[in-house]
Amino acid sequence: MERFSAYRIMWVLVFFDLPTDTKQDRKRYAEFRKQLIGDGFTMFQFSIYVRHCASRENADVHIKRVKSFIPEHGDVGILCITDKQFGEIEIFHAAKPQKTPTPIQQLELF
Repeated sequence: MERFSAYRIMWVLVFFDLPTDTKQDRKRYAEFRKQLIGDGFTMFQFSIYVRHCASRENADVHIKRVKSFIPEHGDVGILCITDKQFGEIEIFHAAKPQKTPTPIQQLELF
């Protein structure tokens, strides 16, 4: 059961602020976003994407992959937290508390 510990399961959060002034900038933004989604990330908020990972080692693989396609311009931040820490997030919509999203069940073959 150690494998499913809330301290072993990780969440990778990617925060980004990319320029969208020109048509080329918007294309780079869209491509970065598509690559995140293609790697299993889901939108948490605008410009914040999250991915559930079974372990720190698995999270490191996805962090390395994101680093490989970061655009030349703009700001990108990557944060890795435990499932326990992610579960403590308090979310408010229009000043009303919202339920923390439950993780999507993801099948890993490797």
